[in-house]
Amino acid sequence: MSAFEEHREELEHYEQMFGRDRGGCGIARPLDERARACGQHAVYCTSQRNPAVPAMDLRIINQELVHAKELVQSVMEELRLARMKKES
Repeated sequence: MSAFEEHREELEHYEQMFGRDRGGCGIARPLDERARACGQHAVYCTSQRNPAVPAMDLRIINQELVHAKELVQSVMEELRLARMKKES
């Protein structure tokens, strides 16, 4: 599931409060902070059931960072397009 689907309500709330660009960045930051906080103790952990698979908290960290990256990339792309449109 993408960040836009999983965090739809929160994203809509932030976009309404701060606008589309700042709203996307506003939601990306807490995702990044949650991922960082969750991973401080689990960097070298593996799953007890399947050592080839990262522990659940590492999978959560990875997903939160992927979502934050998606949101920031979409904002950056919109800003780039707006700047190009303005310059033309």
